[in-house]
Amino acid sequence: MHPEDPEPLDNEEIRAIAVVRRFGAVGSLFLACGSLGAGAAPVLNPVLGIPVLRVFARIPTVSLAVAFTGMGMLVIAWLLLGRFARPGRTRLASTGQLHRTLVTWIVPLLVIPPLFSRDVYSYLAQSAIVARGMDPYELGPAEALGVGDPLTAGVSNMWRDTPAPYGPLFLTLGSWISAAVGNHVAPGVLLMRALALVGLGLIVWALPRLARRFGVQPATALWLGAANPLVLFHLVAGAHNEALGIGLMLAGLEIGIRRLPIRVAGDAPPPLARGELLCILAGATVITLAAMIKIHAIVALGFFGVLIARRWYGRITDLLWAAALMTVVCAAVTTAVAFGTGLGFGWVGALGTPAMVWNWISPVAELGQLGGVLGITLGLGNHTAAVIAILGFLGYAVAGGITVKFLWDSFRWRYRPIIGLGVSLGAFMTLHVAMQPWWLLWAVIPLAASAGTSRFRVVATVVSAVLAVLIPPTGSTFDGRSYIVSQAYLAGGIVILGAVLVMWRAAPMLFARRGEGAPSGAG
Repeated sequence: MHPEDPEPLDNEEIRAIAVVRRFGAVGSLFLACGSLGAGAAPVLNPVLGIPVLRVFARIPTVSLAVAFTGMGMLVIAWLLLGRFARPGRTRLASTGQLHRTLVTWIVPLLVIPPLFSRDVYSYLAQSAIVARGMDPYELGPAEALGVGDPLTAGVSNMWRDTPAPYGPLFLTLGSWISAAVGNHVAPGVLLMRALALVGLGLIVWALPRLARRFGVQPATALWLGAANPLVLFHLVAGAHNEALGIGLMLAGLEIGIRRLPIRVAGDAPPPLARGELLCILAGATVITLAAMIKIHAIVALGFFGVLIARRWYGRITDLLWAAALMTVVCAAVTTAVAFGTGLGFGWVGALGTPAMVWNWISPVAELGQLGGVLGITLGLGNHTAAVIAILGFLGYAVAGGITVKFLWDSFRWRYRPIIGLGVSLGAFMTLHVAMQPWWLLWAVIPLAASAGTSRFRVVATVVSAVLAVLIPPTGSTFDGRSYIVSQAYLAGGIVILGAVLVMWRAAPMLFARRGEGAPSGAG
């Protein structure tokens, strides 16, 4: 069911959204400048040779405060932008206005050092292993390239001796980048970010189309799914390959269902439409290619199969036929990629690599740490690793059970399959011992296109805003000087407060209790 087209914003709202856009752009510029001294810069930092800009690299504490200021301004700008993308308003921002805002906020982040993690250096090193004819699923960067290699130098110590957990398609694309740039790290980072931008472009293309099909306002979906600060900070500034994986997954879903008729439970299925089978096969192929970037995308094949089974007669036999079709396409495409890239199936054995890290924001890891402390307290010894391993297995079992439940409930028309996909991916990410903030985008972005309830939007908004500012952008741990981070937060908060006061004077309507055009109880 397509949502009704909203009215355009009035002149006062257009001026207000322009203020929000400029406020976010200034925040993005702050973040970009701060990244020069507080980002995960290469060991051989090219910024040190650039007059004026090299000053930021020599004052990391100030740079960290500047980066925090930019982060806070971008999050506030995103929250205020949401006032113009909230369902229930008489007038909503257009997709064009959302696109322009997103581009304005992204541009300053295109040529900066990586932020929030050093994963992009792992991408480059593992891709170089492929480019040099070795197996990235058997050798880590230190063993394959050598400790003295510039590409190895940028990799975090914990990943220098581990195999790559990424799919063969991603590493093949990365090997082309590696072949083009050689040992030059900075151009490699920029090209990896360009690859992430391709994924973001696919998200921006598919998200409003899926949203319209599922009765969600396209502007709402773009605001929550594409303009999300987690996207800006981690997929763009951090250049994470989740961008390409999620983008291909959404594009595959959009391609696959674009010829499927819109049905409700009990309707007789119409005859096969022209090009429908071709779209189904193409969609399943693209989703499988997404899984060859990051394996998580393979969950989408199950829910896509449910959509196909519901399009037919909704019988168990239809579900089995759809499952068989998805399996055949997945097996064929996976085999073609495995042998076409020459990397084979070694990536399957390396999928457990991320679990070597216990992230403090992971509920499972924190519960395991608590169990380990309890064991020490009771005199039973330190069994933290064993407890976390058991809880990690149980977490994946629970996530698998949730996925099966939502597959069945979606098949029985209790949920939209895309909602089931988002919830299932969210369960797998949240219950992983190495959960990272950007992993939640696997759940938030599909749900942004399909979940129209205000409860979900509120939860997703709060979680996105909190996680966006919870992880510092710095490339330094500041071991022994943790007070620097708190000082940077304080300094950034003071600047942000002043900036908000300026914006309040420029557009007071942004801070009114309820935006113009929103009926009572809306949202």
